[in-house]
Amino acid sequence: MAGEVNRVRASQRGHLYFELIEKGDDDQIVGKLEAVAWRSDHQRIRQQLAKAGLEISEGQTIRCRGGVDFYPPFGRLQLVVREVDPVFTAGLLAQRRQEVLEGLVARGLLERNRQTVLSELPLRVALITSDGSAAYHDFLSSLEESGFGFEVFFIHAAVQGKEAEREVVSALGMLPSLPIDCAVLIRGGGSRADLAVFDSQGISEAVALTPVPVLTGLGHEIDQAIADLVAHTAFKTPTKVAEFLVERVASEERRLNELRQALARHALEPLRRGRESLGRAQRGLSLVRHRLAAAAARLGQLSEVLPRVGQWTVDGQDRRLQVLMRRLADAGPRSLAEARHEANLVAERITVQTVASLREKRAVVEGWQRLCRQLSPERTLERGFSVTRDSKGNLLRNPRQVVAGERITSHLAGGVLVSHVEEP
Repeated sequence: MAGEVNRVRASQRGHLYFELIEKGDDDQIVGKLEAVAWRSDHQRIRQQLAKAGLEISEGQTIRCRGGVDFYPPFGRLQLVVREVDPVFTAGLLAQRRQEVLEGLVARGLLERNRQTVLSELPLRVALITSDGSAAYHDFLSSLEESGFGFEVFFIHAAVQGKEAEREVVSALGMLPSLPIDCAVLIRGGGSRADLAVFDSQGISEAVALTPVPVLTGLGHEIDQAIADLVAHTAFKTPTKVAEFLVERVASEERRLNELRQALARHALEPLRRGRESLGRAQRGLSLVRHRLAAAAARLGQLSEVLPRVGQWTVDGQDRRLQVLMRRLADAGPRSLAEARHEANLVAERITVQTVASLREKRAVVEGWQRLCRQLSPERTLERGFSVTRDSKGNLLRNPRQVVAGERITSHLAGGVLVSHVEEP
């Protein structure tokens, strides 16, 4: 018999009571049968399911084998469950998971949340988990120990059981109205069956459509839920999510400190250079003052000597000018005669060289004229050659250029000869 598990409750004696229900198309219950697994059977069934990472929980569909028992005092008919098929349940979960994945891919939602941009300083965080759970405390403790000013907006939601899907979807729907950098969806460890709620279509779509990055830490070291696949970033545990956020903020703090130090260096460097320039200027000013003092002393000395030296210099220059004038008067006529003689010699040399060059050039030109006369077309025709063209004026070099009956013209030394081709 197969059905969906509902209203699970365990007794203090170790028995497990639940209902097997069947739902119609509108998700309403159309059939219900009470079931019980007595303590010995319950322990054995629980061990078998645990090996497959499963357990009997609400909302899960199982296939079981047992017998029907009627209890007369209460007029109650119930199914006594002896065995539960873990393969059936695992296969059904896998089938539903595949259907949800295919639907997300078809709608283009698998990568949607991953395309949102995670802030470099994700200090405003929305936390979705069960209030007071181990995951809740582990996550918040890690953030508090970091010393950074995280602002956490907590939204309670059951993360297992039949209400988990509805409450998680509702919590995710509240995120667009919050001033947050990212959302964190976490839970503690559990069985594969506990993780199955995060394979649901409702939670997966809600995560994919969230307008801010969603980080998941669903506490399962082996399997990944579909919620992990559609989230921006998935981690194994809630603590890993917190460590990621802390490290991201710490990395940005380190980068900020490096920028602050670089800014300080750049700001102090002009001041250092200014101090060095001021020191050099002060040393230069002292040197200038010393040189000015020395120059003033030297100027005083020169002011006493300069009148005497000036008069002596003027007298000396006057005498030298008289000497130069006498020399110039004597050398002028002689230099003019020498210059005229030199000019005559240069004119004679130019005339001789020009006449010789003209003779050489004339001989070369006459040689080229003789060569051109020997190579002229007229002389070639006089030697018996002719130039033949077709009716279009094209020069003929090969008989194949004309056809029978075509008119051709031959230029001879004595005139023009017109012919008609009989056979090319």
